[in-house]
Amino acid sequence: MIFPRILLLPVLLLLVAPAGLAQVDAFAFENDEQQQRFRRLSNEFRCPMCQNANLTGSTGGVAEDLRREIHRMILAGSTDTEIEQFMFERYGDFIFYRPRLRPDTMLLWFGPVLFLLLGGWVGWRILRQAGSREKKALAAELDAGKQEKLRRLLDDE
Repeated sequence: MIFPRILLLPVLLLLVAPAGLAQVDAFAFENDEQQQRFRRLSNEFRCPMCQNANLTGSTGGVAEDLRREIHRMILAGSTDTEIEQFMFERYGDFIFYRPRLRPDTMLLWFGPVLFLLLGGWVGWRILRQAGSREKKALAAELDAGKQEKLRRLLDDE
């Protein structure tokens, strides 16, 4: 029974290894409210280096620096709005998972609705044209049928 135990060891190492590599930030806060603010802000900001991970889930050096900066600003008494403005001035709208509603982000916010409406309109036009073609084809068939009937009647005379 030694053989199965030898196979079990690499499997256990593969399961335990990612936990040892996980990002751990040990930031000390004065109260729970500050810690909750830190977690919420870290989850709302996108890592500029990883592009599709928030600061909490990113292991990149930039994300680590930004988490440290958020921690420093919270301890310094900055409001959430001031922290968001700092991040915006430094990284632009890209830093936000939900960018602010501004003239240059209108397409980002309303683009999906516009494309959905445009797609619906195009689909409606295609269906409408297909229906009118069927009607024209049916009318042409009836006309051809009537012409054949007329030919038979004329031939009988």
